[in-house]
Amino acid sequence: MEVISYIGIGSNLGNRKKNIEKAIVFLKADKKIKLLKKSRIYETEPLGPPQRKFLNGVLKIETKYSPFELLRRLKEIELLLGRKGSPRWGPRTIDLDILFYGRLVLKTKKLTLPHPQVSERLFVLKPLCEISPYLKHPVIKKSIKTILKNYETNKKN
Repeated sequence: MEVISYIGIGSNLGNRKKNIEKAIVFLKADKKIKLLKKSRIYETEPLGPPQRKFLNGVLKIETKYSPFELLRRLKEIELLLGRKGSPRWGPRTIDLDILFYGRLVLKTKKLTLPHPQVSERLFVLKPLCEISPYLKHPVIKKSIKTILKNYETNKKN
């Protein structure tokens, strides 16, 4: 069975653009993953400790992997691209996160779906809205476009 998933992609170490491009090459080469759409890449302020700005984007894929297999595959790609253990929200060569896996709602020690911070991260909402504005968040029950609009309204107040 094939499932539509959304992957957050980011980098702030080394050649950020090349790191993202290489990660996409690995994903496209995987027979169980089909890249359907990719957002533009946005430069964003980091969360957490002082560090270089991130480049971030979102990928829409179709996958034959289960959610846990997809997570394992993304972690393998991160290691192949030189990701080392870093402090929470610390700098990294590549970061690949499952944002949505179909309409699945899941909460385990290893994986929470949808990603718990989707609605709180402009660097996720903006590129996600660019490629799938009417995607409905299965927990919040609102479209990404509406969630982004609410986020921007709340940040102004």
